[in-house]
Amino acid sequence: MRRYELTDSEWKRISKYFPEKVLGTPDRPPKEHRPIVNGIVWIARSAAPWRDLPERYGPWETVYTRFRELIENGILVAIFCDWNIDADLQDISLDSTTVRVHQHAAGAKKGAKAPK
Repeated sequence: MRRYELTDSEWKRISKYFPEKVLGTPDRPPKEHRPIVNGIVWIARSAAPWRDLPERYGPWETVYTRFRELIENGILVAIFCDWNIDADLQDISLDSTTVRVHQHAAGAKKGAKAPK
């Protein structure tokens, strides 16, 4: 298994959201679901741009198109809700590098005097 890819148990758990047969057209071969989903997970976990997707997942355009379809069909939300059921949130830690504040909430301008 490569970094950022789903394990067999993770894939087994979400495979119910995908049809068993992969449909293709005569001019294009069918694409399997698992490499596409692994590509989506790779992008999400690595925070890389779509164009940096490794070739083993297929063309980035194909993975992105399938990603958009999964969002529009509500399948990604269902998968995340399924994963969220068993989430252990006891040891979550946030620091200032992961929390963004709007620029207007940053405080007064430099050199401004406080009101008396």
